[in-house]
Amino acid sequence: MSVDLVMNGLQQGLILAIITYGIMIPFRFLDFTDLTADGAYPLGGAVCAIFMSSGIHPALAIPCCMICSGCMGVCVALIHLKLRINSMLAGIILSTMAYSVNLRLMGRPNIALFECGGLFGVNILGNMTIICLLLASCVVPFAIFLRTDFGLRFRAVGLNQNLAKQRGISIDKYTIAGLFVACSLFGLAGSLIVQLQSYMDVGIGVGILIHGLASLMIGEAIIGNATLNRQLVAPLLGALVYQQVQGAALSLGLAPSDLKFFTGAIVLLVIAMKRTEAKMFG
Repeated sequence: MSVDLVMNGLQQGLILAIITYGIMIPFRFLDFTDLTADGAYPLGGAVCAIFMSSGIHPALAIPCCMICSGCMGVCVALIHLKLRINSMLAGIILSTMAYSVNLRLMGRPNIALFECGGLFGVNILGNMTIICLLLASCVVPFAIFLRTDFGLRFRAVGLNQNLAKQRGISIDKYTIAGLFVACSLFGLAGSLIVQLQSYMDVGIGVGILIHGLASLMIGEAIIGNATLNRQLVAPLLGALVYQQVQGAALSLGLAPSDLKFFTGAIVLLVIAMKRTEAKMFG
């Protein structure tokens, strides 16, 4: 692979890492099967595109994107907890509704933002620095939180809900908070990818959940998830490796239209390897 392809892969991988952290929170810490990424990610992008096309500084758009997408996560949690609707179905319903919301916000399926500016320029190292700072500003406080008393209660919700209830831990409160944080990360990633590409398309969220799951599984396959530190490092490592694997596949002649098939194959391969390993050593 060329140096430019590797650097672009790292740049895209850092944004994918933000998505992967958002996927990790419900799947690993809350034991909550959440499919909201496909809707919350483009929602963040749509809000960012509206702000930028209106002349508002993109740095001000980012927190608004995170709040809007985070509120979507709260809605999914409330639908599941209060209406007793399956979490996957709740995520699918909200993601479908978000598609129409995005079209209404944008007024058309796509918006070009080449003349609107943004946080990113032509210097890839500079772009990566910005993304790393934003990623660290989200992950580091979350890592510190997980080591507090509230963080231990948050982790207990996913480990054993019955025990958590017996200890007086509010399942609803921590589930809602967890999904808000997870979806706010999707909104952050959506706003960053729109600024990086200077373009917003209403279909950018299609399949993003699979990319994030593939990254998470690759990271956990490399370093495991037996400790909290490994759980926190796995999404970043997996996203960077996954993006480079995709870049290598493209450089070897794989058509871009085949990437989603390639991603699904990676997920199935990692699951099969884990099952095989469990049978051999379990």
